Amino acid sequence: MDKKVIMHALNLCKTYTTGTEQYHAIRNIDLDIYEGDFTVIMGSSGSGKSTLLYLLSGLDQATAGEVYFQDQRIDGFKERELAHFRTRNIGYIYQSINLVPDLSLLDNIALPGYIAGKNKASVKQKALALMTKMEIDGQAGRLPSQTSGGQQQRAAIARALINSPDILFADEPTGSLNYEHGESVLNILTSLNRQGQSIVMVTHDIKAACRADRLILIRDGKVSRMMDFDKFEEGSSIEDREKMIFAFVTEKESA
Repeated sequence: MDKKVIMHALNLCKTYTTGTEQYHAIRNIDLDIYEGDFTVIMGSSGSGKSTLLYLLSGLDQATAGEVYFQDQRIDGFKERELAHFRTRNIGYIYQSINLVPDLSLLDNIALPGYIAGKNKASVKQKALALMTKMEIDGQAGRLPSQTSGGQQQRAAIARALINSPDILFADEPTGSLNYEHGESVLNILTSLNRQGQSIVMVTHDIKAACRADRLILIRDGKVSRMMDFDKFEEGSSIEDREKMIFAFVTEKESA
């Protein structure tokens, strides 16, 4: 059965100019993102993987090229249209967690729903349900500074889900967490994906990449190679998958 393309990039470029010098962060990328997939983007520091995530999610504007979401071109949106798209159609999880420090976890989670103009009682009810799902309902009234890093990142995931996004973007979501909290966050993301949530995640961590259906390797702003595999493949151990991904990431470009 053919997968449905939910997002498509065509000849995507991003160039930064400093004085007389130009830095090409993303170079002529063509890419499809499939509905229901757990897509992982990997690459070394400075390869352009986070920049690509920003361009796909509408958090940054491309220098050239086109970005389509469900056959609707979004790269030419005006700021108001782009803000509406981001609020209604995507969720974003930052590496730095990025919660509002003087709002409770509950209010942080509900905030995007309020901004979208949804019924406040319904938003609060959903926020509480998401907190229960993330096992942080006991922290509802606490400020971020009164909770652990893992609890804060769970709240950030709940916040990203409050408007039922079509795609959930995650930029190194375990990068600032210890191993235990990082595994917990990855388990949540995997569970969400198995329930049908489309996820695009940037990571440098091979263990995190083991959760993927599809792996995209970025080098010097270009797609170096891609690999599709069945995460539920019978007989495939975590160790086997790690070895496969390590070989994939470290393989040299063919001449």
